[in-house]
Amino acid sequence: MFRAPFWRAVTALAVIAISSVLTLSMEPRLGLDLRGGTQLVFEARDSPTVKADAAATDRALSVLRQRADALGVVDPTLVRSGEKRIIVELPGVLDPRKAAEVIGRTAQLAFHPVTGAAEQGDKSALPDENGQPLKLGPAAITGDGVSDAAEQSDPQRGPGWFVTLDFRDAAAWQKLTGAAACEPVGDPKRRVAIVLDKEIISSPPLDPSVACQVGIPGGKSEITGSFTHQEARDLAVLIKGGALPVPLAMVEQRTVGPTLGEAAIEASAQAAVVGLILTAGFIIAVYRLSGLLSTIALVCYGLISYAALVAMGATLTLPGLAGFVLAIGMAIDANVLVFERAREEYGQAPKRGLKSAMAKGFKNAWSAIADSNITTLIAAGLLFWLASGPVKGFGVTLAVGVLASLVSAMLITRVLTEIAMNKMSPRLSGVGSPGTVRTWLARRNPQLMKAGKVWLAVAGGLVLVAVAGLLVRGLNFGVEFTGGRLVEFTTNRPIPAEAASEAVSRAGLPTAVVQSSGDTVTVRAAELGLNEAAQIEQELEREAGEVTKQREEFIGPSLGEELRRNALIALGVAVAMQLLYLAVRFRWTFGAATVTALLVDVFVVAGLFAWLGKPIDGVFLAAMLTIVGYSVNDKVVVFDRVRELWTARRKEPFAASVNGAILQTMPRTVNTGLGALFILMALMVFGGDSLQDFAIALVAGIVMGTLSSSFVAGPTAIVLSRFDRRPPPEPVKRRAPEARKGSGAVV
Repeated sequence: MFRAPFWRAVTALAVIAISSVLTLSMEPRLGLDLRGGTQLVFEARDSPTVKADAAATDRALSVLRQRADALGVVDPTLVRSGEKRIIVELPGVLDPRKAAEVIGRTAQLAFHPVTGAAEQGDKSALPDENGQPLKLGPAAITGDGVSDAAEQSDPQRGPGWFVTLDFRDAAAWQKLTGAAACEPVGDPKRRVAIVLDKEIISSPPLDPSVACQVGIPGGKSEITGSFTHQEARDLAVLIKGGALPVPLAMVEQRTVGPTLGEAAIEASAQAAVVGLILTAGFIIAVYRLSGLLSTIALVCYGLISYAALVAMGATLTLPGLAGFVLAIGMAIDANVLVFERAREEYGQAPKRGLKSAMAKGFKNAWSAIADSNITTLIAAGLLFWLASGPVKGFGVTLAVGVLASLVSAMLITRVLTEIAMNKMSPRLSGVGSPGTVRTWLARRNPQLMKAGKVWLAVAGGLVLVAVAGLLVRGLNFGVEFTGGRLVEFTTNRPIPAEAASEAVSRAGLPTAVVQSSGDTVTVRAAELGLNEAAQIEQELEREAGEVTKQREEFIGPSLGEELRRNALIALGVAVAMQLLYLAVRFRWTFGAATVTALLVDVFVVAGLFAWLGKPIDGVFLAAMLTIVGYSVNDKVVVFDRVRELWTARRKEPFAASVNGAILQTMPRTVNTGLGALFILMALMVFGGDSLQDFAIALVAGIVMGTLSSSFVAGPTAIVLSRFDRRPPPEPVKRRAPEARKGSGAVV
C-alpha cells in the first residue's frame, strides 16, 4: 500500500508539470505601466433626467467601447469598476489629450435643423465649425438614431475623405433633410447641424440635387468636405458613439511610455536573478545540502507563482513585479522555519536520525508557518480591496506568492528532503549541526528581558524622532492622495533644477513642484492640465534639446481624497484584523504586544520618509502594508514559541519563557531577514526611482520589524501579563491507546 511520501511526490510532480505547461503555452498580460499606453478612469455623474447607477454606467461603457474600437486601438480594455466608474486602457496611445477628447466626450449627440444665421453675441446660438453663429431648432434625431458611421475614401471621386451615416429611422432623416432642402442653395437654413455636448461638430449643407420635401431617402447619407483621414475618423467616432446616457468626469489618468516599461521589466528581471542568486548562496552556505534542495524548491516556487498569475489572467504591473521579486525572499521563510526546527529536534534526539528530525521539523513548524502566512494574506487582501491602479497588482502577486511559497516549502522541499535524507551524513545535511548563531546564543544565554524597560525606552525615543519628522517636515503626499497631475520627462542632456523651474514658470505654472535629477524632470501641480503639460514639454525643449514624456498621472480631487481615506482605512483595518486574529489565536496580551510593536514599526518608517522627503503614494502604501504583514509574521513565530515554552515550563516565570523563545527563534529571524534583504538590496540597485523608494521602505520596515519582535513585543507582553490572570496553557494530552480486546489469536 502506498504511503503519504509517495502521494506527496506525485502531487509535487503534477504541480510542476502543470505550471511548466501553463508557463510555456500562455502569454502574460502586461499592465500599461509595463507596455506603454494610457489609462483613463471615468466616473458617472447624475444628469437632470437620469440617475448614475450601475445600469446607466453599463450603457455608457457600451458607448465608450464603440468609440475605443473606432479609434483603432489594439486590444483596448474597458471595464466597470464599482457602480459608477469605468476604467479604459488604451495600449500604445501616448497622447492623453487625444484619448480623453475622443473617448470621454460627455456627449449628448443630436441632429438639429438650422433656423438661420445669428448675430454675434447671441447667447442662444452656437458657433459652427468655422465660428459662424447659428440658430438651431429643436433636435430632430438623437444619437441613438444613428446605427453606424464610418470614414471613407473613393479614388474615383478624387482625393480626400468623407463620412458615411446610417440611420435607424430612415423616415426621420428624410423628413429633416426634406424640410432643409426647401431653402435656397447657400442659405444657412439649408444645413443640418450635428451637435455634440452643446457644440456643433459639423453642419454640412445639403447637396443641390436634394429636392424640397423629398429629402434623402433610404436612411443613408454622406458628409463631404475637405477632411483629412484623421478628421474624418474622429467625426465618425463621435457620431457612431452616440450619446452617453449620463455625463462622465475623468477622475484618473495614467500615461506611460513604452521605453519606461521595458526598462522596468529589465530592472525587475535583473533584481530577481541577482536576488535569487544571493539568497540561494546564503541559504546553501547556512544549511548546506538542505539549503540546496530548498533552492531547487525556490526555483519551482517562481515557476508555480508565475504560472498561477498567467492562468488567472492577472495583469502584471510594476508594483506587481516588485511584489513577485519580493515574494522570492519571503518564500524562503517557511524553509528556514522548518530547517531550524529540524536542527532543534536532531539536537535533542540525534539517535532517531535525520529523517525523523526533518519530519518533526515540518510538523512542528506548520503552526507558525500557517499563522504567519495568514497575516500576510490579510495585508494582500486589504491592498486588493482598498488600493487602486497598479498597486492592486501588488496585492494579487503578493497573495499568489504566499500560497505558492506554501506549496514550495511544505510540498516540494519536503519531497526532496525525504528522498535525500537517507543518503547523506548529518554534517552534509546542514541539519546535524545547530549552526553558528544558535551555538553562540546557547553558550552565552543572554538575559535580554532583564533590560526590558531600556528597550522600551529606546523604542519610545525612536517614535519621538519619527513624530518630530512628521510634525516638522510633514509627509510629501503624491498626486494619488492630493489630487492633481504629475508628469515625468527625460531630456537629451541634463538640466539644472533652476532652469527646469524657470521653464515650468514660463509655461504658466510658477507654483508647481519641480524636481530635476540628471536627465529626468518631474513636475507636479494641482492645476496642471493636459495643455499645460504640452506647453511645459515645449519650454523644456528650449533648455535641454529633445524631450520625451515618460510618465503622466492625473488624479481628480475627489478620487485623491478617497484614496487618502482608503489608505488610512487600510492601515487601521490591517492593525485591527491582526489584533483580532492574534487575540483569537493566542492571548489578548500577545495581540496587544504585537500591535504595540507594529505601531513602532509604522511610525519609524513613516518618520524616515518624512525626514528624507520621499513621496507618500500607492507604492508606499503597498510597502507599508507589506511591512505590517511581515512584522506580524515575525512576531507570530516568536509568540508561537513563547506559548510552547510557557506550556512546558509552567512553574518558571513568564519572562523566562519569553527570553527563551526569543533566543530560540533568533536564528530563524536573522536568516529570514537576510534572505529578504538580499532581494531588496537588488531592487534598490537595479530598480527605478519608485522601486528604490519601495525597497527603502521595506528595508527599514524589515530591520525595525525584526528588532521590535525581540525588544518591543517581548517586553510589552511581559508588562501586560500582569493584567492577565489566566494560568499558563495546559499541555495537549495525548489520547491513550485503546485496550486490545480478545486474545488476538487466529482461529
